[in-house]
Amino acid sequence: MVPDHNMPTSLAGQFLIAMPQMADTRFAHSVVYLCAHSDEGAMGIVLNQKTPSLSFPDLLRQLEIVDGGADIVLPAPADRMEVHRGGPVETGRGFVLHSEDYVVANSTMAIQDGICLTATLDILRAIVEGRGPRRAMLALGYAGWGAGQLETELQENGWITGPADSEIIFDPVTEGKWDRALAKIGIDPGMLSSEAGHA
Repeated sequence: MVPDHNMPTSLAGQFLIAMPQMADTRFAHSVVYLCAHSDEGAMGIVLNQKTPSLSFPDLLRQLEIVDGGADIVLPAPADRMEVHRGGPVETGRGFVLHSEDYVVANSTMAIQDGICLTATLDILRAIVEGRGPRRAMLALGYAGWGAGQLETELQENGWITGPADSEIIFDPVTEGKWDRALAKIGIDPGMLSSEAGHA
């Protein structure tokens, strides 16, 4: 295959949008925000899969960030936070994508366009106390690829890439994120075939 010199060396800060023929059912119709991408592999957070059996207050109780017996009254925007399935790797670990107005020294990773990633309990405590980031999205687990694996999946038309959009990332409504991410790159989801091949 002829190398595509127009493809950026790193896709960090971009969306990965699952094509209809995605073979891995865990990623069917998913939108992934790529947090890191290099020759050694890639890591991202799935944006449009909620964890149906676990609420944000339940998670806070499990982590003993709040008192287990008390009714939790959360400040905005924490009162609307959902727990997402970020991917199949390290599903017991929390990852927060957030705006750049909150940084934990040596723990927050700036990605691109004002989007950051923090994976410590400090950020959850800050959110609960009303001193966290203005915008945040919480996920358990992440999506990971080994060296060359994502490139292979892209060549096999498992994914299409596109520019990230903070409105899609932080929208608490997960339904429609796949359609919106495709529309952002000018693709009508109805025109995509579930057959293998180029769209």
